[in-house]
Amino acid sequence: MGNMAKDKASRPQQVFTLVVEIGRKEGDGLPKGATGGALVCYATGVDEAEAVRETVAVLKKADVAPLDVTGYGTIEEREAEGHEIDAEERALMQRALDDNAVIVAQMTPFFGDKS
Repeated sequence: MGNMAKDKASRPQQVFTLVVEIGRKEGDGLPKGATGGALVCYATGVDEAEAVRETVAVLKKADVAPLDVTGYGTIEEREAEGHEIDAEERALMQRALDDNAVIVAQMTPFFGDKS
C-alpha cells in the first residue's frame, strides 16, 4: 500500500514519437495560407499518456493549437514494426531524453480543404 509514488519514481523515462495535428492560432509559425499542420515530436514520459500530456502543454505555451495526437510508441516499438530510424532521428530522441524535453523534429503545413 502506499508505494505508488515509489513505483512511479522507479519507472524510467522513455522517448515516444508523437504526431500532433495542429490548427491555426495567432503566432503559431505556420506559413500564410496554411489551414493547420502536423508536427513530429519526440517527448519523454514514463508512459505514452504522460508524453502526450507534456507535449500538449508545451505546444499550448508556444501558441500552437494542438487538435489531435497520434502516438507511435518508443524507439524499440517502432523498430519492432519495421520503421527505419536514422542517426539524425536517434540524436533528436536522445536529446529529448537528456533534456527531459519535447523536441519538434518536423513541421508540415496543411493547405486548402482537408475533406
